[in-house]
Amino acid sequence: MSEIPAKATESEDPSDGARNQAAEAAAAPGDAMWQSSPPGSIYDYIKVASFSISPGGLVEQWSLRAEQLFGIPAARAVGMDPIEAFIDPDLRDRGQRKMAEILDGREWTGVVPFRMPDLPDGTRGEEGLAEVYVMPTRTAEGDKAAVCIVVDVRTLRSIETDLAASQAIFGQSPFGFLLIDDDLRVRRANHRFASIFGGAPDDHRGREVHDYLPRGEAERVSATLRRVLESGESITDMHVTGFVPGSEERRHWSINLYRVHSGTGRPIGIAWLGTDITARREAAREAAAARRNLALLNDAGARIGNSLDLETTARELLDVVVPGFCDLATVDLYQGLLTGDEAPPGLADGSAELRRVAFASAVSGAPFSSSGKPVEVGAVHHFPFSSPCADALRTARPQRVPAEEGGLVQSTLAVPMVAHDTVVGLAQFARTKGSEPFGDRDRDLAVELAARAAVCIDNARLYRREHERALILQRSLLPPGDPEASGLDIACRYLPGNAATEVGGDWFDVIELPGHRTALVVGDVMGRGLRAAVAMGELRTAVRTLALLDLEPAEVLSALDEIARGLGTPGGVQQATRTARQPRDADLSEVYLATCVYAVYDSVTRRCTFANAGHLPPVLVEPGETALMLDVPPGMPLGVGGEPFEEVEVELPEGALLALYTDGLVESRHHPLDEGLQAFVGALTDPSRPLEDVCDHVLNTLDTHHGEDDIALLMARVQGLPEESVGDWTLPREPRSVGRAREYARAQLAGWGLEPLIDTTELLVSELVTNALRYGEGDIRLRLLLDRTLVCEVWDSGLVQPRRRRARDTDEGGRGLQLVGLLSAAWGSRRTPRGKTVWFELPLPGGEGTLTDPAEALLSLF
Repeated sequence: MSEIPAKATESEDPSDGARNQAAEAAAAPGDAMWQSSPPGSIYDYIKVASFSISPGGLVEQWSLRAEQLFGIPAARAVGMDPIEAFIDPDLRDRGQRKMAEILDGREWTGVVPFRMPDLPDGTRGEEGLAEVYVMPTRTAEGDKAAVCIVVDVRTLRSIETDLAASQAIFGQSPFGFLLIDDDLRVRRANHRFASIFGGAPDDHRGREVHDYLPRGEAERVSATLRRVLESGESITDMHVTGFVPGSEERRHWSINLYRVHSGTGRPIGIAWLGTDITARREAAREAAAARRNLALLNDAGARIGNSLDLETTARELLDVVVPGFCDLATVDLYQGLLTGDEAPPGLADGSAELRRVAFASAVSGAPFSSSGKPVEVGAVHHFPFSSPCADALRTARPQRVPAEEGGLVQSTLAVPMVAHDTVVGLAQFARTKGSEPFGDRDRDLAVELAARAAVCIDNARLYRREHERALILQRSLLPPGDPEASGLDIACRYLPGNAATEVGGDWFDVIELPGHRTALVVGDVMGRGLRAAVAMGELRTAVRTLALLDLEPAEVLSALDEIARGLGTPGGVQQATRTARQPRDADLSEVYLATCVYAVYDSVTRRCTFANAGHLPPVLVEPGETALMLDVPPGMPLGVGGEPFEEVEVELPEGALLALYTDGLVESRHHPLDEGLQAFVGALTDPSRPLEDVCDHVLNTLDTHHGEDDIALLMARVQGLPEESVGDWTLPREPRSVGRAREYARAQLAGWGLEPLIDTTELLVSELVTNALRYGEGDIRLRLLLDRTLVCEVWDSGLVQPRRRRARDTDEGGRGLQLVGLLSAAWGSRRTPRGKTVWFELPLPGGEGTLTDPAEALLSLF
């Protein structure tokens, strides 16, 4: 409805118009057809202006829209000649003729170029193009006049362009486009939307969202539409799920909603722009699943295999997959693997016994049972031959396990754990109801996870086997049973590292020497594993060999140093010596280093001689005193070479406690070495207790963090040989000393109550003293020692060692040492600082050894 000019014009503010319209409608309901158009009508966009022309051809009335269009207020415009005011001078003659025709009663419509009046400052007015509709009319007096309706042509062209663009966007958009009114009903739908939901675009007019979406989803979308309509807040990328007609496939759409306004800003509805994102959503899910799988594999690589323990590795696998991959999981390993047997070659038949080593659940209290009765962790079982689990073990391929009816689990994968073409066990992954069932991608991931864990478990199995072999080797080289020694009460402990750490090279030994002396040895080969255990065995054997030569402690360590340097060189010690003279970068041999303490204790004098090769100092506890570390020069470790070793001699009082040990007892990554040494010294507070109790107290008190390193502990309590058990005489270098020696021996043995040994002892003493007179030098010393055996020693200053030879039948002599070897349990000679000592040993009557008859021994020589 066009604007009717009036002498008293109303305000044309949109809000005023709305109030006026409401007032008119309330005042005269029956005259609603005469009310003005509501704000937001087409005239608000077109901006129609009007004015009237008097019979004289002058402007008589001038509307507010005319003021806005031409920029001239009514006070100025009324009374103006429109031709003179708005038409270019070149067109004014034609304009006057047209005005005369109009005032003569003719209607006219046309496009008229016009120019705004010049501004007061002389600026030329803007030019425009107006579409004018002139209608003849009459005044109250009957004079001819005219009413002019004017529209700016530029506005019309803009509206045409906007409508064309809007129609093109709406009709040609590849997205579903809806215009929803304020009653939340479809006002208009484009062809794309109609092609998805069927019918023509006009068929969708008046429908609601409930006609397209499931109830719950439709209510959610309706609530969102109301919020957008009320608040004006736009909604971007709202995901909506539903179905299209004729298909049961679930579809997903991304919806954008925004409120639509009229030209005056009044909300008139909601624009709905939707696009199908089903494929995109599926691709996003695939990408998310791929990222999750990669994250799981990365997590598995970081967390599985950190331990060389089979059970721990199985638990690490479950820590990765629960709950990130599944809700329940178990790992079963072949019982043979866990007991140390070799893995079954190739593919197992699925009937072998397995042990459940790990179980994990993200569902509280949910048992895992793929078939039959649930299996507890640690239980040994086997799967029925026809079950999917047995089939998975038999074929080395994953199998799906059917879900139990009414059970909690809805999807289960049985995945064999295969390492190097060998099945080591079975992993089962299960998802409960409410979780997404396993797909092909999940199956492939499960196989990869199980394979990684299987390789780590197989490595742990191989390591356990090698560790046990090394441990067997190491233990076989340690002293069997409880070592015994003359004049010493001995207790020892050896604690190997656990299966997660490699075996070390710690060792100890107790070696009985002639003359009721004892060698105490504790050593540690640097490094770990089978190599260290073998090196330890070689060094221990060398120590025993050197001890039989009765060398001084420093000489023993010097010889061991040469041997250690030759261990890593194929050519031995000589090759190692030549290699040492070459440039450093030419030495490609392995380096074997070891620390060692070698001590020789004499039960007669109660003196102990120490030599140290880079080892921790011995600890001595005297009766009534606090424990202290002996100041024994440490020296260089064995295998370094080039440095001499020093000896320290210490007198040990009766009842003193001597402790030798390896660094595993006192060293830990949890505390420094000095702190561990002080703790060890402090633990030796009561040396009078039984030695076994003292060893246990030390291990329990120190908190040794067992498992980090091997521990060797050797403790000895001094029990010197009593004076009444020693007979010692010095004989001059003369022939009658032989008979005197026999008399001393006879009298001493009679005093000890050893009459069965008198004849044998007299004969052998006579032979040794005779040899000392014939081949030795200086005075002769005879010493008899009684402990667990009877030992006789003959000392002289000569350096020539006796040599046993076989006498011919025609020889008159040369059978003395043969006789000593036949009648004694053992015999030998050793160097002393002032000469040599030749000795023999006889078993005591009633002991384990048997005494040889002298007469039979003499006859056997001929």
